[in-house]
Amino acid sequence: MGENGQVKPTAQPIYDELKKQILSGERAPGEPLRQDEIARQYGVSKIPVREALMKLEVDGFVLIRKNKGAIVREVSATEILNIMDIRVALECKALELSIPNMIASDIELAGKILDDYSKHSDPAQWSDMNLRFHHALYEPCSNPLLLRMISDLQQRIGPQLRLLVTTVTGLERPQAEHAAILEACRVGDGGKAVELLRKHIETTKKETAAKLRRIDKRI
Repeated sequence: MGENGQVKPTAQPIYDELKKQILSGERAPGEPLRQDEIARQYGVSKIPVREALMKLEVDGFVLIRKNKGAIVREVSATEILNIMDIRVALECKALELSIPNMIASDIELAGKILDDYSKHSDPAQWSDMNLRFHHALYEPCSNPLLLRMISDLQQRIGPQLRLLVTTVTGLERPQAEHAAILEACRVGDGGKAVELLRKHIETTKKETAAKLRRIDKRI
């Protein structure tokens, strides 16, 4: 890697693709990342592969074990809950900035997502709809950096853990809270909307923490 922490041009495509595969769940937590196999796949030497893996380790996606090679890094229960704490700060700020900029079509889009949300029974679809609903609320904030930070946090949890969180919370409680947040946005009550969002994420965190404790006891 260069002095600024960026990988060299030959390693960048490998870094980008491996990161994409990890975030999508195509490469599961704990899965080995063998340099020789990856090098053959991309038709390169092991050097750019090693550089890409080192950068992925710096960014928290990969764990390189001495004399054992690299594996996809697992997100710990503590990290999941810490990410939720950060979500509170970032997403509440995004919503605070969004509400003065919201127009009727923004409210209509979020409302349509909620309507579609309730028509599905698959938690995996709920997880996807949840992300879409929250993004619809935050997009009017007109702060691309803030939106990217929120998206990065959501992706870091990974699809499997997002599904776990969605399964734990179910449909009824989150949907009622989503509807209340959207109504506060519709009438322009920013203070109420932000407070409802804060409680929404904090409740989800508590439910997730309880589930993770039960999982740990079974292991």
